[in-house]
Amino acid sequence: MDSVTSEQRQTLHSTADNGLKIVVVGGFGVGKTTLVRSVSEIRPLNTEETMTQAGEGVDDTVGVAAKTATTVAFDFGRISLDAHNILYLFGAPGQERFWFLWDRLFSGTLGAVVLVDTRRLADSWYAIDRLEHHGTPFVVACNDFGGPAHTTEQIREALDLAAEVPLVFCDARSRESSKQVLISLVEHLQSVLVQDPISQPIPEPAP
Repeated sequence: MDSVTSEQRQTLHSTADNGLKIVVVGGFGVGKTTLVRSVSEIRPLNTEETMTQAGEGVDDTVGVAAKTATTVAFDFGRISLDAHNILYLFGAPGQERFWFLWDRLFSGTLGAVVLVDTRRLADSWYAIDRLEHHGTPFVVACNDFGGPAHTTEQIREALDLAAEVPLVFCDARSRESSKQVLISLVEHLQSVLVQDPISQPIPEPAP
């Protein structure tokens, strides 16, 4: 696990009024750690461990055979929306054997990003199902792995997405692209707030 310097510890002490929790979920190897790492303004905390033979036959590595490390607890990052509002990002582990952690990660969550690999759309069904079960607003972000092109309609149909759920495309390696995903989520949360004014106020997205 990466260590945190004294300078980085200092940046964690914030005078922000609102700490807003966002969870990034999705299947194994879809780029959740990469997205948190690319957009976080602090050096992200991660719990990646080297994959070993013990995981063979347990983790489904179809489509991600070149993957050598995996998240075993969660990733954590932070991004400031403005002087008063901070997003705290939690990346959930993707393997089925760690799904029991998800419900706890969802506790207190304002919204979520479901990151998908369009070559393995079925791997995203569980994440969408759990978020719908918890009533957590979410957006779906298709990470670019260079697979076959799919239309928005094809992806929506494959994932059985409700019409109000935003679907965006991204490159999780790019800070700007990942930032746009978070902006899409905040804008979606604002639209949800309009329909449910009892909810907590949602901040304006950063410019």
